[in-house]
Amino acid sequence: MAKIVGIMTTSHVPALGRAIHLNLQQDPYWKPFFDGFPPIHEWLERVKPDIVVSCYNDHGLNFFLDKQPTFAIGTAPELISTDEGWGIPSMPSFPGAEDLAWHIRDSLIRDDFDMLTCQEMLVDHAFTLPMALMWPDQKWPVKSVPVCVNTVLFPLPSARRCFKMGEAIGRAIASFPEDAKVLVVGSGGLSHQLEGERAGFINKEFDLKFMDSMVNDPQWATQFSDLDLVEKTGNEGVELLNWLVARGTVAGPVKVVHSSFHIPISNTAAATMLLEPV
Repeated sequence: MAKIVGIMTTSHVPALGRAIHLNLQQDPYWKPFFDGFPPIHEWLERVKPDIVVSCYNDHGLNFFLDKQPTFAIGTAPELISTDEGWGIPSMPSFPGAEDLAWHIRDSLIRDDFDMLTCQEMLVDHAFTLPMALMWPDQKWPVKSVPVCVNTVLFPLPSARRCFKMGEAIGRAIASFPEDAKVLVVGSGGLSHQLEGERAGFINKEFDLKFMDSMVNDPQWATQFSDLDLVEKTGNEGVELLNWLVARGTVAGPVKVVHSSFHIPISNTAAATMLLEPV
């Protein structure tokens, strides 16, 4: 049977792609963020997951304002990285975990989640950068299942709804009949706003409380509406919904393997956590 072996959450600032491409990991501006990943690399080498289920938000590569699903899942055999307009070099394509993806898709629909199914899938920086941060050589030792959450076009799915979908994904993984070690990724955030009167807004106090809740009170953020989250975290900080989906996949307690928080990277409160089921 499949088993979730960990949850990894991280920011996905596009400029990270350029920093990776130019080998700026030791540059004083970038070093505090990249220094958070050696413990994760050590954990990955020790645990060796087979599949990554990545919860993230698309930035217009697959879906734009004219067609924006609330939730989507990729069932493609190959996930393609391509130019999305940020100047980030494309990465080697990612093998899809087709059998698990279809199993999760079917299970979610039967759990009353109306999923858009993508049998061809392009993946942008929200998917590719966490992968490159975990495996810097960009030789992917895992297969992947991409799960997209709308954090772009309001109204957004509620924090409560996202957590419940995470719970449903967790049940689907547990019922998958093949042996597989699954790592769940939540990509995005934390607090940041990139435009308007509050451009540059960061809420460190909320971010740290949210990170603590991921361990000690995982449904804490579900009390907030989508507009509440914009007020507290900025227009783009609502990407923390992806963290909630990821956290919901583990029903029981978790322990912190690693956690880091750095302000700012490209006007973003950059945070990373690695959690392990207890």
